Amino acid sequence: MIEFCHVSRSYGRKVAVADLDLVVPSGELFAFLGPNGAGKTTSIKVLVGLLRPSSGRVRVCGFDVESETRQANSVVGYIPDEPYLYDKLTGREFLQFIAGMYGLPTHVADERIAREIARFELADFVDDLCESYSHGMKQRVALAAALLHDPDVLVLDEPTVGLDPRTVRMMKDLLRERAAMGTTVFMSTHSLSVAEEIADRVGIVDRGRLRCVGTIDELRRRSRSLGKMSLEQLFLEITASPDEAAAAAPVSASPDEDAA
Repeated sequence: MIEFCHVSRSYGRKVAVADLDLVVPSGELFAFLGPNGAGKTTSIKVLVGLLRPSSGRVRVCGFDVESETRQANSVVGYIPDEPYLYDKLTGREFLQFIAGMYGLPTHVADERIAREIARFELADFVDDLCESYSHGMKQRVALAAALLHDPDVLVLDEPTVGLDPRTVRMMKDLLRERAAMGTTVFMSTHSLSVAEEIADRVGIVDRGRLRCVGTIDELRRRSRSLGKMSLEQLFLEITASPDEAAAAAPVSASPDEDAA
């Protein structure tokens, strides 16, 4: 479970996240959506302990991310938007390093590394230096590393960037499988089609504030428009500026027109 309890984060006078209050239960695949600069990555960095909130607190599986950092980190797998690997290690050596960081016994680490190499089809390059990898290859190794310790919470920031269609399909199936096993999956993405296909609920953040949370059907019922809107249409409506919203609003008939 993930709990954001009235979390705010500012950079000087700029408020990046404002009073984020959100609970994501175990076994839910939650998609966190918003325009560039809306506060998604800042929220994720607060969630995984890379940034401290200016106010409020975050709990992961009951552990406070600030005061119980080690316990919180032990149950989280995190894949950033720009995966960072050590250039002078091979992919296998990097996975062994991550397994050691989580304290996995050698025999367990070897089994799980073999499992992830097979799952993400890394065998062709896992023994090459990471400096030779493409972005997509790095992303696949980062995904494998995040799953080595079988985390209870999986946090992904733009996980489909740089992946080929086959790997995207693999990743979507994996995330649904993990959620079905009880893992809490928190995913930030610009790919609305991915969110629409696999998310249990979505949250849309804009200008640092969470504008709405719910299933896509629930968001449709709250929409100003009629008909079955796509997630893209809902997203554009919810994140529209006040001027854009006013221009899109239906025009009411004047009293004279009613009389006619």
